[in-house]
Amino acid sequence: MDRKLKHLDFIQGVINRLSTNSFLLKGWSVILVSALFALSTGNSNIRFIILAYLPALAFWGLDAYFLALERSYRDLYEKVRMIDPEEIDFSMKLEGLSGGTRMWWDTFFSKTLIIFHGSIVTAILVVLLVFK
Repeated sequence: MDRKLKHLDFIQGVINRLSTNSFLLKGWSVILVSALFALSTGNSNIRFIILAYLPALAFWGLDAYFLALERSYRDLYEKVRMIDPEEIDFSMKLEGLSGGTRMWWDTFFSKTLIIFHGSIVTAILVVLLVFK
């Protein structure tokens, strides 16, 4: 039983790190887009607003990647939770579990990411239309 708990702890550690990365990406996204907005108003240069799309979309993609990986490790956690303690091999491989490009794409358009990152992209569009 100790082996199983240790393996579950390893997996939970990865899940926690991925969740922290996602949280940090959201913060950096807001900071970078806000900084580009500030630069655009100071110089009245619309190019900085258009440039804000690059980090907004990049951080959205990275956030989707981390969330997709987190979901895959949650699936691994469930798999390990259900197996016999003698079968524990401490594998962290995700083969045979949900994941891949399709899961990343689905995660990119998940409700939580659309609400957060979609609102940033929409805000950029609104600012672009107001300054234009």
